[in-house]
Amino acid sequence: MITKTFRGTLADDEVERIRLGTIRGEIGYRIIKLNLMAYTPHVNDQESVVQIFTRPQTTASATVAFTNPTLVGAATLTNETDSRYYQPSVEVIFDTMKFNQDIYITHVDTHSGGSINYMIELEVMKLNLDESTVATLKDMRGRE
Repeated sequence: MITKTFRGTLADDEVERIRLGTIRGEIGYRIIKLNLMAYTPHVNDQESVVQIFTRPQTTASATVAFTNPTLVGAATLTNETDSRYYQPSVEVIFDTMKFNQDIYITHVDTHSGGSINYMIELEVMKLNLDESTVATLKDMRGRE
């Protein structure tokens, strides 16, 4: 299995584009891991929501709707100044969803406005013409 990893830091209410698309859409991706870590662990109280979408997002939101067909992954993290209450990131990944276009990661800290570090590991796969067409059409229509 071939994988590709992306990592970065998101401020509160930030949306970031991760460029994946190719001209013909012949390369597909599936999320394997989504890990989070507070930017300043145990320094401030933090309650973060991170989501990954296949369509551009104009704003970040703390509302997670599993009915949204463009949502391909989500994770939460609780970081408290008292280390006894640290909760590692909890992730939900829709592992059967393949995509071949750019993805968009969003972050909201509902408590203190802190930043978050993320790491996304993607499985990389070659798509045949039919799979490529289906993945591209799903992305364009925003449907599953």
